Amino acid sequence: MNTLQAIILAIIEGITEFLPVSSTGHMIIASSFFGIAGDDFTKLFTIVIQLGTILSVVVLYFKRFFQSINFYYKLFVAFLPAVVFGLLLNDIIDSLLENPIVVAISLIIGGFILLKVDDWFGNSENTEISYVTALKIGFFQCLAMIPGVSRSGASIVGGMSQKLSRTAAAEFSFFLAIPTMLGATVKKLYDYYKAGFELTQDQTQLLLIGNVVGFIVALIAITSFIGYLTKHGFKVFGYYRIVAGIAILIIHFFIKELTII
Repeated sequence: MNTLQAIILAIIEGITEFLPVSSTGHMIIASSFFGIAGDDFTKLFTIVIQLGTILSVVVLYFKRFFQSINFYYKLFVAFLPAVVFGLLLNDIIDSLLENPIVVAISLIIGGFILLKVDDWFGNSENTEISYVTALKIGFFQCLAMIPGVSRSGASIVGGMSQKLSRTAAAEFSFFLAIPTMLGATVKKLYDYYKAGFELTQDQTQLLLIGNVVGFIVALIAITSFIGYLTKHGFKVFGYYRIVAGIAILIIHFFIKELTII
């Protein structure tokens, strides 16, 4: 991985992490086109630079983190399913991270769901999150262990299925990203060193660049997304996912000379 590739991947991460379009899926596709998707450092990079994006949540919602201790308890409850399923399915998840077909199919299915989610659940004005609701959202988030599903998309739909408003569901999804991504980063770094790898100085610099770029881009993406979501809903993201998924399938199966996935 070179510096330009790191910056491009970080921009993709910053834009897509909090949108319901799957940041992991987009980075798998981008790294596949770069020819570095199977590299162990690339897999580490795509996880670790999420630290920069979650820092943007802390900065934007700083005051919300001091509301009450119950806020942290609910985040912990919502985080638990990801811990359990992440540990149980770690090897399966890793094997899927190099498969663009899984990403494409997940994008398309998720796109159709987003086209209908407003019709199914409406736009409630409820903003109160109970412990049971938090746990259910946590289970929905686990669907994002399948590349292309979208962590934010799954958890937002999960929140709306529990009669939360779009904004409340989206913001809780942002907050839930913090322990989820932090846990994933620690686990990935542990596995990386356990496998006998060590970060070189150049790789450490790439991780730093990726986190800084991801942080800046995510700040813009979050503020833009909340404003758009409140007014317009999810349909544009649904159409985007469907088009992107179909495009990936066409490139992979029919445009052989352009395919390096």
